[in-house]
Amino acid sequence: MSTIDALLDEAGRTFADEGGIHLADQPAPLYRLLVLSVLLSRRVQAQLGTRAARELVGAGFGTPERMRDASWEDVVATLGRAKYTGTEQTTTALQEGARLVLDEWGGDLRRMRKAADGDPDKLREFLTAVPRLGPVGADIFLREVQAVWPEFRPHLDARALAGAGELGLPTDPATLAEQVSGDDLARLAAALVRADRDGDVREQVSG
Repeated sequence: MSTIDALLDEAGRTFADEGGIHLADQPAPLYRLLVLSVLLSRRVQAQLGTRAARELVGAGFGTPERMRDASWEDVVATLGRAKYTGTEQTTTALQEGARLVLDEWGGDLRRMRKAADGDPDKLREFLTAVPRLGPVGADIFLREVQAVWPEFRPHLDARALAGAGELGLPTDPATLAEQVSGDDLARLAAALVRADRDGDVREQVSG
């Protein structure tokens, strides 16, 4: 088995899937991916971010309308149940972000996709206008959304490429992307990020 195959088998679950998001080019799952990107952009364990995303959806806050209209205290409590840190500031950012998504994009991030017109820098500009979604969060969104927005493939950012380097794989995005089908790029990106973060993943894949 090749290193790429072993990596996909061991760690090739997207963070969206781990967060309970059945990603599709539809308003609700795309918004949930945006929320997950905000949660993961802070320096927290990925498991905390994905767990918080699951809690928010389970509590009924999985659309921008529901997030905007939710009680601030209820969102804080939901994040607290997931053991997420910085709950108050994050709640404020999520509710402000929901208002931005509704005001600027009519609650539908497919309009953001259309406006970006295949330009990742333009999409990144739109994304970083969302509160607490900086360049790291924009990269998270792009890594994951390439599963359903193929015009942004391949998106293998610095963290994914660092994981590739740790495993002795190509660190040129185009060369690395040639190792898998386009439909597997989001899974590969997630697996490479895990390899960068987790020595156990590297050992299992290389062993």
